[in-house]
Amino acid sequence: MPQSDPAFQYEPLERFGEGLTTRRPWNTTALRGVEQLNGRVAMLGFAAALVGELISGHGPAGQVLAVVRWYLS
Repeated sequence: MPQSDPAFQYEPLERFGEGLTTRRPWNTTALRGVEQLNGRVAMLGFAAALVGELISGHGPAGQVLAVVRWYLS
């Protein structure tokens, strides 16, 4: 049954293609913080892949393959 309360309103429709990366978002500071965190985590993952390669002598794909082989044996 549809909502009959006149105070109930849907959010206004956005044009196609508008999202969090356009000038329209309400909370741009939260978006900036999330993107900054994602970038820092990606840098940590890249550094961990380099350290793992230095220690094992295998690249990231070789390390994953070694873990899969170990798990399946």
